[in-house]
Amino acid sequence: MRSNPEETAPEPGAVTEPEETVPEPKKPVVPASPTPRTTLRSDLRASLLDGAIALLVTAAIFGVLYLRIRAKTSSTVTVMPFMADAGAFWVYFLSQAFGWSALLWAWGTVILGLLLSGPRPGWLPWSGPSLERLHRTTSLNTIALITAHALLFAVELIRHDTDAWYARVGTAFVEAFVPGGYDSGTGRIAIPVGQAALYLAIPLGLLFYVRHRIGPKTWRVLHRFVIAVYILSVWHTLLYGTNVWYDGWFRTTIWLLQLPLAALFLLRLLAPARRSERLRALRDHPGSATGWTTRLTGRVLAAGILVALVAVLATGRDGGRTEPPEDTSSTHNHG
Repeated sequence: MRSNPEETAPEPGAVTEPEETVPEPKKPVVPASPTPRTTLRSDLRASLLDGAIALLVTAAIFGVLYLRIRAKTSSTVTVMPFMADAGAFWVYFLSQAFGWSALLWAWGTVILGLLLSGPRPGWLPWSGPSLERLHRTTSLNTIALITAHALLFAVELIRHDTDAWYARVGTAFVEAFVPGGYDSGTGRIAIPVGQAALYLAIPLGLLFYVRHRIGPKTWRVLHRFVIAVYILSVWHTLLYGTNVWYDGWFRTTIWLLQLPLAALFLLRLLAPARRSERLRALRDHPGSATGWTTRLTGRVLAAGILVALVAVLATGRDGGRTEPPEDTSSTHNHG
């Protein structure tokens, strides 16, 4: 029998109880997985590919150096004729190859650091975290390449020494790793400069992994001195690299590499990623007038360096030698 709708309809003003609703079961809250902390071990694993590329580049540079010695087209033969025997001094040329690749990797590390701390171009294929990791892996490989360069230099000294083995090892250690220990030729200045680059690169490159202990502010201040490692490396190369003493494409390449670096350095100072580092009007500067003047001076000097580099490349006057120095002696020539 059908019910009458009038009988089932509630009376006007009557209070009706709400229908019971079955609560939906709550979804379990899955805690977000914590971001894994960056460690030296994880970055060492990540640096394997970059390290393999560095070794391939080093092998290619060694091949070029070796063939130039064999063909007697290298300035090294002009400066030190006794090294014309490429087979006898192949370890030295391998050391040079590691030195060149170390300089190239140091250049790339500085470039990546400037991209991270300044305005980042939109065309870069890497995200911020990927760029940071690449910056760290190239830094670690730069340390490894510089170390290999110094160790092979010491091995070469041992190979061509005629003293007892323990005396050879001791002499090579002093000459390769103790400032002032190498006392012949241009090495009196160039070798300590290279040693300074090595001894600064190791702690400055590894400080990132203890930044939570020393504090992020302290780490940022110390990290800025990484540029000193690169400057010392370039200085060491220009002083001691016999294949860049004279005008030629080796020396020109070194100067050309500095041009994008100087441009990025100036851009990083003019538009830093951190707002606190931007140069405002003097009346709006939060610090002292001295700090403002220092920041302005840094930007003017960076612009001056860029102009000077352009002038060097345009005129071709890059400090290359026209003749060998008076003292071309070397502790390599033990015979």
